[in-house]
This record gives sequence, structure tokens and C-alpha cells, in this order.
Amino acid sequence: MAVNLLPPDPAKLAAIAGVELGFAEAGIRKAGRRDLMLMRFAAGTRVAGVFTQNSFAAAPVLVCRERINAGTSVSAIVVNAGNANCGTGEQGLAAARSTCTAAAKLLGCTPEAVLPFSTGVILEHLPVDRIEAALPDCVKSLAPNHWADAAAAIMTTDTVPKGASTSASVGGKSVHVTGIAKGVGMLQPNMATMLTYIATDAAITQQLLQRMVKEVADKSFNRVTVDGDTSTNDSFMLIATGRAGNAEISDAASADYAELRGAVLAVATPLAQAIARDGEGATKFITIRVSGAASDEEAARVGKCIAHSPLVKTALFASDPNLGRLIMAIGNAGVANMDVSKVSIWLGDVRVLLNGGRDPAYREEDGARVMKPVELNIHVALGRGNAEQTVWTCDFSYDYVKINAEYRT
Repeated sequence: MAVNLLPPDPAKLAAIAGVELGFAEAGIRKAGRRDLMLMRFAAGTRVAGVFTQNSFAAAPVLVCRERINAGTSVSAIVVNAGNANCGTGEQGLAAARSTCTAAAKLLGCTPEAVLPFSTGVILEHLPVDRIEAALPDCVKSLAPNHWADAAAAIMTTDTVPKGASTSASVGGKSVHVTGIAKGVGMLQPNMATMLTYIATDAAITQQLLQRMVKEVADKSFNRVTVDGDTSTNDSFMLIATGRAGNAEISDAASADYAELRGAVLAVATPLAQAIARDGEGATKFITIRVSGAASDEEAARVGKCIAHSPLVKTALFASDPNLGRLIMAIGNAGVANMDVSKVSIWLGDVRVLLNGGRDPAYREEDGARVMKPVELNIHVALGRGNAEQTVWTCDFSYDYVKINAEYRT
């Protein structure tokens, strides 16, 4: 059960001018559930993305990279759940392209203007016939206000659909930003998250849109982890329709760029946190703040080393203030010339480590008390510099093993 996470209110997910969303039941893996999603974009829409760095990148990722890098104008994206179309060789690439061709025929655009995305079981061939048969239903259901339905259609082991929305003033015009995401396991993003689609009606150049998607990913999705494993299908797409009427953003140093990036980050951050809150089998949501680092990279590395440790994560599940596991994880982060005598740690508002040793004022019952709630803040001060980063994660429960042991059954 997700930690303090409710499905998004459809009425609070703002429609984005120039974006329509449709959904259908294709029976890709299980009957009777939505597992196919289509997004159609108005002419002139710009699309940028970042993708998994896993060497076994799935066929749809390879096709998307190829088309994004070629500067192809994007008219639509098609997303299926239940099958990752990964480890499927040339047949998988043909299947991804065939899906795009089928969608293009229905939408009246070129196949190259459609981007494919898949998520689900690896090493199984994509049932293209079922997808093609369900695509007309996706087209029939296309509507600007179907963000919540689209979020539900891309879920795999997620227990809650994930969506967020905000607005901002850019260049004197009101702009809107809305996004959806899926992801709960095999999740330690590297320049992307599982599957995320964020759209805005702001006008911005292609070059700056691509810059923004990378910057936002690094501050949000690259700071969340469930189990330390980077998926083969991770994709984060940022879509700008340009329908808000603002002067096109063309300067990364401008106030308009900063305002739009802030709005996109304001949507990406709760989506990233939602992924950890809905982590497979999660019973707790953990915020790890590392301060006093020599660099942002160092701070993030220490935070992730704590977040990835199975020993730390199982202690969190048990509400056990096992301080040895925390300092073990910090020490394994590979920080060169770390002076452990300068390191301090807090669990919630309780300081447990002071200058490299157990705080003389610390009591075990205080540690147990602050670890009982379903949300916990961990703060590590390294005493090495001024850099600071935050990482979000969840605990490991019995259900994490059960969910993954039974994933294909």
C-alpha cells in the first residue's frame, strides 16, 4: 500500500492546450485492465527526452532516441504496459516501429512522427496485433482532460496512478504544466525515471527544452530510488505545445526560463516522490538529506548509498535505529579522504551521531520513537563543504520480495 499517496483528482490535472490523451484495454498481459495510452499533439509541438543508460535499452527506447536525435517533429506517443519489448532483437525493433505505423495511419501523420514506449515483462515479444486492434479505441477516447485515465493506463505493479499539475506566469502569460508517471520497482533512474510525461503550453526553443528536461531530471527523478536497479525502459519526456502565447523562451539565463523550469520541477518533484511512496511493498517514505559535501555529486552519492543499502532499508521497515548500518552505508560511498570525525547524523529531530561518534545525549528509545512514523527524515552532515542534495526512497518489506518473486505469475 502506498505511503500517504492518493490517486490524483482528475479535476486538478489541468488540460494542456494542444495535448489530447486516449486509452484502451488491449489485453497485453492481463484482460480487463487499461494497458494502452495514446497522446496526440497539435502541430508545432516540441518534444525532448532523456532515457535509460542501461546497456540493454529496450527497443522502444532505441527508436525514440533515434527519432529525437534526428530532430523529427513529434505528433504523438503511444505507450503500452505489461510488456517491455526488451531483449527482443530485430523483431522487437520491428514491433515498436509497426506500432507507430498503425497509430500514424489512424492519426494521419507519418510513422516517424510517433514515439513508442513500453513497460512490463522483459524478454517477451510485443503482441503487436492486440495493440493495433485496440488503437482505434485510444483514438476515439482522445480528450484534453484524460490525464488521470492516461496515468492509470500506463501502470504495471503501481498501486496508485501518479499525476501532478501547476501553473505559472511566464512572460506575462499564464502557462500550465501537467504530468503523469509510473514506476515502483527496478527503479534507480540514470537520466530518466520509469515512464514520465510532462507537458506545458509554454513556447520554448527545442534546444532549451532538451536542456530543461535534463536539468529537471537531475533534480527530481535522478534523486529517487526504490531498489538501486536501473530499468531497461526508463524514459522522461518533456512536451511544449507553445499555445500559451508567451514570447518563445530562447535564453537559458532569462527569468522566463527560470520560471518555467521551476514550474516543471514543481510537477516533477511530487511525481518522483510518488514513485518512492508507491515503491513495491513500501511501508515508509524516507527523505535523505546530505549536507556539508564537497560537491553535489558527492552529496547525491552518499544519499543514494544509504538509500540503496538493503540492510538500511530493512532496518527502516523494522523501525530499528541500527546506527551501524547507517555509518556503514556512508563509509561505502567512496568519498575520498573523508574525515569521519566531522560527520554527524540525525534521525528526524534526534541527533544520533556527533563528530563521528555516538552522540552522548542519544538514547535508543528516542531513535526508535522517531523511526516509527511512516515518513522519516535522515540528515547526514559530512563537514567537508557547502554542497547539499536530497534523495527520496522507501523501505524494504516482506512484500517487496513477494511482489518480485511473483512478478510473472
